[in-house]
Amino acid sequence: MSRRNRACAGVVFMTAAILSWSALSFTQAQLKVIISGGFNAAYREALPEFEKTTGIAVTTSMAYSQGDGDTVAKQLARGIAADVVILAKEGLADISADKIVAGTQVDLAETPTGVSVRGGYPRPDISTVEAFKQMLHRAKIVAVPPSTVGLHLRTKLYPQLGMAEEMAPKTTTDNGALARGDADVAIRAVSELLNIKGAEYVGTIPKEIQFISVFSAAVVAGAKEPEAARRLIAYLNSDKAAAAIRKSGMEPMRAR
Repeated sequence: MSRRNRACAGVVFMTAAILSWSALSFTQAQLKVIISGGFNAAYREALPEFEKTTGIAVTTSMAYSQGDGDTVAKQLARGIAADVVILAKEGLADISADKIVAGTQVDLAETPTGVSVRGGYPRPDISTVEAFKQMLHRAKIVAVPPSTVGLHLRTKLYPQLGMAEEMAPKTTTDNGALARGDADVAIRAVSELLNIKGAEYVGTIPKEIQFISVFSAAVVAGAKEPEAARRLIAYLNSDKAAAAIRKSGMEPMRAR
């Protein structure tokens, strides 16, 4: 082989090696995501295609958006590493500004508050505010989430309806209460209600007292994979994830 040919072959080899290393480096990106329950079903549905098409591996852990439990904000405050957080918009606002990369917040989807009942339980009328109140009167135990929607119900809606004292002793924040049969009614984000086994979805609460949950994502300050984090958020905010979002009982914010 001539010197010129050897030189050309060397250039080709080095270029291929660089491209291969670059692709391998990105393929081996390991994203860490902390997510709350409301967006979880849509996320789990969309994630495999993202990992397949990008080669980015994603590790996911759960936390509450708000409340007395182990919230996303508390996890970040005590130093748990993450690249992306996905949670109710109110919970994102609770996170210290220095824990989130400015300008990376994206509203992904919204879902209304609805009602489900235990399997075999009579489907109540919730078409009006008065009918909704009567359902609450008749219920023995009402399950609400310990996070954002539950906080709204217990601190704002119940008092608004004049039912705070009545509902306090018969409201549980046990997430598994309806599925186990320990509650006869559950009130929470529709995207969560549709995934309760053994329950029957009734519908959304009246518009006069409706609470719409918006789920947002952001890149965490100090993320080890900031570019991959942005790619995941962009994917969840794209048409590619819209079907999974709608299937879970949510509406993509991108479609608005």
